[in-house]
Amino acid sequence: MESRSTDNHNPSKAEPNKLIEETSPYLLQHAYNPVKWYPWSKESILKAQTEDKPIFLSIGYSACHWCHVMAHESFEDPAIAKIMNENFVNIKVDREERPDVDDIYQRVCQLVTGTGGWPLSVFLTPDQKPFYVGTYFPKNARYGTPGFGTILSQLANAYKDKRKEIDTATVEFLQALESSSRDAIQSSGVTIDQSTLDEAAIGLLQIGDPVYGGFGHAPKFPNPSNLLFLLRCYDISGINKYKDFVILTADRMAAGGIYDHIGGGFARYSTDQKWLVPHFEKMLYDNALLAQVYSEIYQVTRDDKYLDVLTKTLDYVLREMMSPDYGFYSAQDADSEGEEGKYYVWSKQEIVDSLSNEMISNIFCDYYGVSQFGNFEGENILNVRTSVYELSRKYGQQPETVKRMISEAASKLFKIREQRVKPGLDDKILTAWNGLMISGFAKGYRVTNNRRYLEMRLNLYKLD
Repeated sequence: MESRSTDNHNPSKAEPNKLIEETSPYLLQHAYNPVKWYPWSKESILKAQTEDKPIFLSIGYSACHWCHVMAHESFEDPAIAKIMNENFVNIKVDREERPDVDDIYQRVCQLVTGTGGWPLSVFLTPDQKPFYVGTYFPKNARYGTPGFGTILSQLANAYKDKRKEIDTATVEFLQALESSSRDAIQSSGVTIDQSTLDEAAIGLLQIGDPVYGGFGHAPKFPNPSNLLFLLRCYDISGINKYKDFVILTADRMAAGGIYDHIGGGFARYSTDQKWLVPHFEKMLYDNALLAQVYSEIYQVTRDDKYLDVLTKTLDYVLREMMSPDYGFYSAQDADSEGEEGKYYVWSKQEIVDSLSNEMISNIFCDYYGVSQFGNFEGENILNVRTSVYELSRKYGQQPETVKRMISEAASKLFKIREQRVKPGLDDKILTAWNGLMISGFAKGYRVTNNRRYLEMRLNLYKLD
């Protein structure tokens, strides 16, 4: 499959490594690195075993911002690549192609460090046992974290001169992984009753953010499966606090910068507690599941604002993520032209010049919190800061007139934004994620009666 990534190196500048033979856009992004990358394969494992070299395993995906950062800082650096090539067999994995490999080592990372994520950086013995693990490593020492080059050198020396310590680390890692796996196995014949569901729902509320919705602090992910679970618990029990928390979360997300107010669709997560500043990548599975969340909230509330978020999200997927044969691509990148979020942010002056009407631009900027100084590196991420009714009183306009002005201004800015360089596209078509999207369109059709959504669902079913 042809890669549409904007992050590939110019082939004329370097000889390709083994990744040039792959089809994953993420792996192809690294095909011209000076690192001699291998895909996860029998060949790469056998090479490590034959040469008795440790493996450096790097797992990521094409829309991952910090994957790009580590690539630019370290994997494109000839000095770092020299250390990697001389001392390790270096393997790149697209976590969307090999979720099985990612799952194993992601659990190891979470057990050892208390957190996980991508890029996932794992050092393995030739028989694939982990002895050191982390996520993003900066090229140079920062905030008490050693630089990646230092880590590489220290681990290479340890593998040569301190093999007993390496073996001890692998045993400890594997014991922790085995213990966690036993805890996760449920005995056969166990019945889940109402009290178990209630306990799970109450547990979710206890870790929920009562001010901004969602779970935890920062970074904050939408966790749509948790929200759908709470809605089902509300449906079964009639306990309003389950529904109310989902509505709070949905309202805060739809008002925040994690939601694309101009083009629709949600970014993968917010870097802050308030849903304001996302990492701007958009994933198919997030939008498929969030479409289901907003359709179900609409079914509960019959409030058209949820219908608007739903339709804009589904229309975004149709516009940006659909292949010619009706399958759906995996992701859009966070970066364009080498800058995170450049496609999505605005200066106030650009908005004022584009709308060319003082009242409309003032209303739009007030509504979306647009200022001269911005809220993201001097630019503005649009996020709802006031209500239509407050603006109606402030500007002496009817609420419907204010709504129309904001909508028309957004449409005009959308056309202008379409002229910008778009983020890179991961054009893999994954069966599981397309299955989620079928459900999203089915729910969308159920609440909107928009036959286009029904047709998309049927077309997806017909794919081989």
